[in-house]
Amino acid sequence: MSFVTFFAQANTAAENLEGVKLTPEQAASIMLTLTVIMLIVSLVVYVVVALSLGRIFKKAGVDGRKAWVPIYNLWILLQMGHQRGYWALLALVPGFNLITAIFMIIAMYHIGKRFGKSDKFVLVAIFLPLVWYIWLAVDNSTWKGKKPTIRAQSA
Repeated sequence: MSFVTFFAQANTAAENLEGVKLTPEQAASIMLTLTVIMLIVSLVVYVVVALSLGRIFKKAGVDGRKAWVPIYNLWILLQMGHQRGYWALLALVPGFNLITAIFMIIAMYHIGKRFGKSDKFVLVAIFLPLVWYIWLAVDNSTWKGKKPTIRAQSA
């Protein structure tokens, strides 16, 4: 199938939808259903990440309960990877969140090295961060070196 044929078929499908009329109740029902589905998916992802971070923190000698606190868990993860924790706060600021992502990748690289992973393991962190969290949480790797120092830092 060529590119032009694909667009022609897509355009035909869109034209077929023009005749579909939804009542306000139907539209509201669809939106509510999609919202509930997104909330459930978000909650599941949050729980999986928090459980994984909790196990990673325990392996590194940090209290695993801290993984359940949003933003603070990223602060600790950044500090475990030898980065400044306040980048977790700056991740909430548009523009700075891209810079924070770079520091998170650097931190994840250092954390992977501390767990004895190869340099290429950071590619999993970049492209599949959820897999990276789960992988480090469930494998038999141990934290090498001294326990990370988690402290409040002034900006």
